[in-house]
Amino acid sequence: MTIAIFVFSLLGAMAIGIPIAFSLLICGVALMWHLNMFDAQILAQNLLEGSNSFPLLAVPFFMLAGEIMNAGGLSRRIVNFAMACVGHIKGGLGYVTIMAAVIMAALSGSAVADAAALSALLLPMMVAAGHDRARSAGLIASAGIIAPVIPPSIGFVIFGVAGNVSISKLFMAGIVPGIMLGASLWITWWWLARREVVQVPPRKNMREIGVAMREATWALVMPLIVVFGLKFGVFTPTEAAVVAAVYALFISTFVYRELGLKDLYPLFVSSAKTSAVVMFLVAAAMVSAWLITVANLPAQLIEILQPMLDSPRLLMFTIMVIIIVIGTALDMTPTILLLTPVLMPVVKAAGIDPVYFGVLFIINCAIGLITPPVGTVLNAVAGVGKISMDEVTRGVMPFMIAQFTVMFAMVLFPALVMVPARWFY
Repeated sequence: MTIAIFVFSLLGAMAIGIPIAFSLLICGVALMWHLNMFDAQILAQNLLEGSNSFPLLAVPFFMLAGEIMNAGGLSRRIVNFAMACVGHIKGGLGYVTIMAAVIMAALSGSAVADAAALSALLLPMMVAAGHDRARSAGLIASAGIIAPVIPPSIGFVIFGVAGNVSISKLFMAGIVPGIMLGASLWITWWWLARREVVQVPPRKNMREIGVAMREATWALVMPLIVVFGLKFGVFTPTEAAVVAAVYALFISTFVYRELGLKDLYPLFVSSAKTSAVVMFLVAAAMVSAWLITVANLPAQLIEILQPMLDSPRLLMFTIMVIIIVIGTALDMTPTILLLTPVLMPVVKAAGIDPVYFGVLFIINCAIGLITPPVGTVLNAVAGVGKISMDEVTRGVMPFMIAQFTVMFAMVLFPALVMVPARWFY
């Protein structure tokens, strides 16, 4: 009965158009009434404590770093570098998109920001070269969702806080799976684009490649600072977010000189607004998470899934399918905040490594950003690229299938995630 009240109060509130954060609060109130423990003071206290977390400070700073990166010329120089390296190959603009997405993922951690930047920079070029518009938009959207998997990742920060899992270990464990997602896009694009008749840009000579690399060097150094700083314990993930934001600000204003004082205020306001939405979602979800614990929902779920606890792969497969279904309707952040406190006890009871589960969970949630009908990244690409949602959805399908294939391969073979992860941390 408790599970039914939790599910139907949440879905009912969302169905009538109430924003997700307020739907979570309504769900919390419904649970409190059911448990006969309604107290407005407890509700307010948990709401305040929900966002009172030091690790969560990483969220606004990583978002600020992403805003500065796109406005300060770092994204454009990364695209130019990728263009110089592989732009001359048949279908080269697609490979440029994938290369640029992987590099930019190591800078911002925001799928929407990366997809929007790539759409603005590369979609007109791909269409002008003769590539199918829908397929090009679909590639950009699917490449953008690598951002939440490769560190620094806002998704890993939120999951780590909600599930009490080491954020540093999650960051390190996400590197190889993120590259594997990029490789799946590379292969899929090669298969789809091999018969297209397109205009291929001329090959760059070594001097031009050197110039592009020199201009992009400052941007390419940033992910190395973050990864090596975390691996060798120089700073925590929260401190890494501050380092990333300050570094991006310094390079954009004093090295590339594309940002002036008058440009900073709008960037700070934009990142503050986005951060406020995320942080209020986190705070509201923590109310529900506390009540989930009080109502002992995880124990009830463990009892339901008891037959699967002896088969971790079957359990993981079932959980991944559940997340796929939920990801079609919910954005990444509420999915993480809703499911993490419910699923973590089940995962631990089955003996599944929480870091391994976290990586697959975030990959699944990231792919959910390009699954219709909601698809936040699909909407971003459609809006920036001035293309219909139907076209983007049609174009993204083969790439989405390739990424789901990689994810389920990781379910069948956990070593794909854990062997390289242990080396990194």
